[in-house]
Amino acid sequence: MPSPQHNEVTVNHFLNYLRFEKRYSSHTIVAYEEDLQQFFTYLREQFEMQSPALAEIAPALVRSWLASLKEHKNSAKTINRKISSLKSFFKYHLRTGGLEQSPMATIISPKIPKRLPVYVEQKDTETLFNHVEFPDTWSGQTERLILAILYNTGMRRSELVNLKESQVNTAGNSIKVLGKGNKERVIPVNPALIKEINDYIGGKGGALEQPDRVYLLVNDKGRKLSDKYVYDAVKKYLSVVTTIDKKSPHVLRHTFATHLTNNGADLNAVKELLGHSSLAATQIYTHNTIEKLKDIYKKAHPKA
Repeated sequence: MPSPQHNEVTVNHFLNYLRFEKRYSSHTIVAYEEDLQQFFTYLREQFEMQSPALAEIAPALVRSWLASLKEHKNSAKTINRKISSLKSFFKYHLRTGGLEQSPMATIISPKIPKRLPVYVEQKDTETLFNHVEFPDTWSGQTERLILAILYNTGMRRSELVNLKESQVNTAGNSIKVLGKGNKERVIPVNPALIKEINDYIGGKGGALEQPDRVYLLVNDKGRKLSDKYVYDAVKKYLSVVTTIDKKSPHVLRHTFATHLTNNGADLNAVKELLGHSSLAATQIYTHNTIEKLKDIYKKAHPKA
């Protein structure tokens, strides 16, 4: 008979595997933990399964939980993420010998309608960097550099927040990025951005009392930036130049990739620059290119 802490232990073993072996971000691990806690709470409340052995969790129990999520108006995207959490959890215990058969083998994920990535038009990014005035303060310099790095590299917000001064290769005009699963990639950047970064690093001593000398971007107290700081900065300045609904750091990642593909970049190269593990994740940017071609055709062809 499993002990009352049985599920807690199996979940913690899995989370430690994600944390120390897969090197997932703390944000991702929290999402997995919340999904698993929600699932086991459902089993406890609906079926009085206080601490079931993993082998006792049948596909019907999983389907029941997924049906309840749908009843509570969870989106297909949210449900798919929760299915992915359970699949990873049971797959881990299959591999480590804690389970002989996964209840997820017959579970089918709901289809999600494909949505094109939201991005900022090229004319609007030109306005942002050539005509928008940033305050001549440390915060103003930091906010401008946040936007410049995100747009010029396509890196994720977490990668930017954790970017170290040592990852900037001044001589080689490139930035080394530590991505998901601790995978490294090198992104070439233009000399103008390198100069802006060098000026920023050089200005730390004069503008700040005790600046962090490990992380590149710091706030006006000299400390490493928070995720919220980056999000707020991007939202503030994108609101000046565009009316698109989403104005997040991830939109600048989409913008980087879309502008590259729209200007003829090879999709495999874009994949490497973004740090995608498979080409499937990158292919969505070809849809934007096709939409742009359709738009050009409609405007330019006499028979359109």
